[in-house]
Amino acid sequence: MENITDYYKSERAQEWRADIRKSVKVKERTSKERTKMPEQEPTVRNKNSLEVNLGLTEKIALKEAQRCIDCPDPTCVKGCPVNIYIPKFIKKIEIGDFLGAATVLKDTNTLPAVCGRVCPQEKQCEAQCFYTIKLNQPAVAIGFLERFAADYERNSGKTAIPEVAEPNGIKVASIGSGPASLAWSADMVKMGYDVTVFEALHEIGGVLKYGIPEFRLPNSVVDFEIDNLEKMGVKFVKNFVVGKTATIDDLRAKGFKAFFVGSGAGLPRFMNIPGENSIGIFSSNEYLTRVNLMGAAKDDYDTPVIIGKNVAVVGGGNTAMDSVRTAKRLGAERAMIIYRRSREEMPARLEEVHHAIDEEIEFLNLNNPVEYIADDKGRVQKVVLQKMELGEPDASGRRRPIPIEGSEYEIEVDEVVVAVGVSPNPLIPATVAGLETTKWGTIVVNDDLQSSVEDIFAGGDIVRGGATVILAMGDGRKAAEAMDKYIKEKIKN
Repeated sequence: MENITDYYKSERAQEWRADIRKSVKVKERTSKERTKMPEQEPTVRNKNSLEVNLGLTEKIALKEAQRCIDCPDPTCVKGCPVNIYIPKFIKKIEIGDFLGAATVLKDTNTLPAVCGRVCPQEKQCEAQCFYTIKLNQPAVAIGFLERFAADYERNSGKTAIPEVAEPNGIKVASIGSGPASLAWSADMVKMGYDVTVFEALHEIGGVLKYGIPEFRLPNSVVDFEIDNLEKMGVKFVKNFVVGKTATIDDLRAKGFKAFFVGSGAGLPRFMNIPGENSIGIFSSNEYLTRVNLMGAAKDDYDTPVIIGKNVAVVGGGNTAMDSVRTAKRLGAERAMIIYRRSREEMPARLEEVHHAIDEEIEFLNLNNPVEYIADDKGRVQKVVLQKMELGEPDASGRRRPIPIEGSEYEIEVDEVVVAVGVSPNPLIPATVAGLETTKWGTIVVNDDLQSSVEDIFAGGDIVRGGATVILAMGDGRKAAEAMDKYIKEKIKN
């Protein structure tokens, strides 16, 4: 892969920047006003499953693109885990070459329409924007512009499929079809490999499909990106559980030379408090999977999800926000977030927190569940909360929540979703001899994301234990580069 800094200093990079400067007559680079994303009205959207953010118009996108000052050393790129050529795609938007902007994005990013919607740009590329670090002004809306370019291409009917090398006949496989595996598969097929992605579920996309609601990431957007990968030559196999349907040894016998494990972190965690086994208490994984992927909220579904009126979601991350906003859309009269720290310390994206507040979600911060009380039929009826106060910072850098003795009180609930984290899928580590794991169940890898079994690489949540879509994609790309090097050295020797 080309070094990004070297690219921007190269002769061809200087040529396109010069061409852009000639093409754009008016430069408005001093605007402090960042564009706002058009969105559905809160009291309308909290009753439907349509996407909240509506996307930028061409006029708004052009104006926002003009804010980019075309840095000689673009620090925003350094904040992107997949090294998107950010100024280059923004300059394409600025001159009205929207399809060209999408092509630039897809040089390094397999899922631009996805990343433009769910990546925490405010902590990554936008946090490194010149406006942010030098002028203390709002960053260029890189995420909004990425989404705009990707959506424009999808709606234009003129999709550019990235070029792939001549087939080399070498078979490689991915386990799981989440963002890490999709990024890995794109880079491997571009290099000429015969790529197969094995997915245990009946839909491709991993957490993009089962974990993120359609009001934040429509399935049609994910399907479009997957369709592009298929056109590039990636093969997808559904309902195939590696470790059960076939082992890695079985796949080796069929000619696969190397594997990427991107099976994610799908094992739910609970708090292990009294009453947690009551009817009506779900893990966020089960709750979101049943609603997002299985249609369990429909009236004619054989095993419908419970539709609660007083729904409590325990946790403060993006998954908790997705769960509580889903509950509101399913008809909850009182949808609550229960979180043991303050609102300022919640790990969820600020945009998701603000959307939840606008949608009439109630926040019970500095509260922690200590017990659930069920009725005589075993269904959850109340939750006992204990008030908390903040002490000194812990290992996470956030102030540690401390229980306040004697502060317990009860509130009525008829449904609870527990979103306090996940653990790695244990199946692959349990079925591969010699595969080293940590005490948390994550796969141990070296700097090249290669495991203790030389033909197995891994990335995403199965290594990190829980991370963002874009970090998982960065792992996929890094693993593809390392795997290519490993295979070529094996062949040479």
